Amino acid sequence: MTNNLLIKNSDIVTLDEQGTILRNANIAIEGKTITAVGDAPPGFQADEVIDGYNHVALPGFFNAHCHAPMTFERGWAEDLPFPRWLNEKIWVAESALTPDDVYWGAALAACEMIRSGSVAFNDHYFYMDRVAEVVEASGMKATLTWCVFGLGDDKEVGANLNGTLAFIDRWRGKADGRIRLSLDPHSPYVCPPDLLRRVAALAAERGLSVHLHVAESQEQVDRSLAEHGKTPVAYLESLSFFDGPCVAAHCLRVTDDDLGILARRKVTVAHTPITYMKLAMPANDLSRFTARSINVAIGTDGPGSNSDMDMPAQIRQTAILQKYDQRNPEAVPGDTALRMATQNGARAMGFAASGVIAPGRAADITLFDFDKPHLCPRHNLIANLVHSAKGSDVSHVIVDGKLLYRDGELLTLDEDKILREAESHAFRMVGTEMRQVRKYTS
Repeated sequence: MTNNLLIKNSDIVTLDEQGTILRNANIAIEGKTITAVGDAPPGFQADEVIDGYNHVALPGFFNAHCHAPMTFERGWAEDLPFPRWLNEKIWVAESALTPDDVYWGAALAACEMIRSGSVAFNDHYFYMDRVAEVVEASGMKATLTWCVFGLGDDKEVGANLNGTLAFIDRWRGKADGRIRLSLDPHSPYVCPPDLLRRVAALAAERGLSVHLHVAESQEQVDRSLAEHGKTPVAYLESLSFFDGPCVAAHCLRVTDDDLGILARRKVTVAHTPITYMKLAMPANDLSRFTARSINVAIGTDGPGSNSDMDMPAQIRQTAILQKYDQRNPEAVPGDTALRMATQNGARAMGFAASGVIAPGRAADITLFDFDKPHLCPRHNLIANLVHSAKGSDVSHVIVDGKLLYRDGELLTLDEDKILREAESHAFRMVGTEMRQVRKYTS
């Protein structure tokens, strides 16, 4: 049975090509699709009406790069430079990783993401069947990829490349089409050339996208030049790696020639600014990317580095960091960061119908409660959303026309149980004694 929703009397940031903003308008949703914006169609019967007065509706956020289960490492590896953070803490802790850890870590991340307005996430991790279970139960959308290294089966976590392909076969078409699947070699600085070539060939053969880390530091670039005579981007291009859809996370150290390759190959670059600032990594100048019409999307990265999964925080920091680094107040102007966090990510993840509030588009919508002191006055809704809104201002989240979150209540996940289980598994995994475990009600 089709479920109809009506959002009444809200201000609407459509993010359409014209940047249309509607005041005190309605959104009619039939099943998974927006049927009307402005006025409800004649005779439209809603099964549920959402009072949008003093609220702003906009397309839901698409978290373009993250490691959702890493919620269990939140606060575990603090005040360290990137190499020590990764080698001395993160990979050591993950040596004790279990499938159940991944499930509860991802479930905790889903609670956090929904509460802060995300409708979808692009996840790169291990034991991904368990993450897929969370996606299916939560009602979110996701593109999921099981990370592989190609250094021998004893170095893989849960599955080698063949195991990843089996995971893709198990979940293709599941969760009512809300799950997309991708291939994921960790990075060109870890994975051997044979694995990268095989991934590129498999992606072309099976029509799959790829998702990996690229050029995160000057050290990685220098190593690639020494070993291959090419930058990481040029090296991947030589292996035909960019022949199909690709999300390249970070790209912090890229040359103008690299940018030409990324633009020509229509690679999406996932930008995660809070991780860069927290780990004291030099951030990239996004004007170099946007000048070449490269699709830049925003992600949170993992909570082990960024500490949260809050997309509104990433949006604000994307704009502020670029203005500061470029010494240019016009850097990332207007609704640019909102588009990076919505339609750019949706396009990269294979959900092209999302990211705009318009008839015929996917009903993936987030509502912000603007009845808050820090969101008043409303001279400019875009400025309020980019620079003032917080994840805690989200009041409703809708995915494919289904309400996942309503006025502080998660409707699809048992948050109390998830909080208990996630903390218990996190302490076990990192080997910390639980002296005072917070008591959650059942």
